[in-house]
Amino acid sequence: MSRLPACEHLELRQEGWRLHVTLNRPYVRNAMSFKMVEEIMAVFDALHERHDIRAVILRGAGGNFCSGGDIKDMAAARQAEVGADGVDPLAHSNRLFGAMLTEVNRAPQAVIAIIEGAAMGGGFGLACVSDVAVAHVSAVFKLPETSLGVPPAQIAPFIVQRLGITQARRLAVTGGKIDAAEAHRLGLVHYVAGDAVELEQLVDTILAQIHRCAPAAIGVTKALMLRVGEEPIEELLNRGAHQFAAAIRGPEGVEGTVAFLQKRKPKWAHQGED
Repeated sequence: MSRLPACEHLELRQEGWRLHVTLNRPYVRNAMSFKMVEEIMAVFDALHERHDIRAVILRGAGGNFCSGGDIKDMAAARQAEVGADGVDPLAHSNRLFGAMLTEVNRAPQAVIAIIEGAAMGGGFGLACVSDVAVAHVSAVFKLPETSLGVPPAQIAPFIVQRLGITQARRLAVTGGKIDAAEAHRLGLVHYVAGDAVELEQLVDTILAQIHRCAPAAIGVTKALMLRVGEEPIEELLNRGAHQFAAAIRGPEGVEGTVAFLQKRKPKWAHQGED
């Protein structure tokens, strides 16, 4: 079993089958430094082998989710010169953000984003790669990159996947500032809470729903869905058929069907109950 890495800019708290990951740079509204990006990647890389963890709850410390990339880090990276091999170090550092979002997107666990305050740039991207997103009514979402003279290069593909090309283009050319209500209307977030109490109640309800689902089946289903549009549908359906057969013959499939016939909860719905 892979150990979770020690982190400087993330606060990790495992609570049974749930892992709380808090972006912890509140003094800059949890802006993502390169170090934080690397830490997020390391955590989610370790999670591929952590079958005891079934859900990851992402949130930000100090009342904000994430204000995007750390401008100071980017300004420092701009001072680095292009190497003799022609590789621009800025391109390499920017690509890390896309690699991080891909790592979160491919997590076999259920990923819940709890969005309070600002969700800008990379924070917007993190919301896009969550399985379930819950926003406080006062949350504000923004894509500030084009107003700063740069493209949201690593975030744009995930925005298109989440919202579709029409809405993604609109947000890109207007600076993309929207409130929680519009984020819900567009499908960026799934729930909007009116206050802090309702927010926590919604998260508890979502976690209870996840707890009733088989963990391995969740991982296989997510991976199958992410392949849509990336390979011919017939190949995808063939793979799905083999995965279904393996699952129904496997321990989760056997337990799930027997539990249904016996009118009881499957074993995974009891594991880690408080």
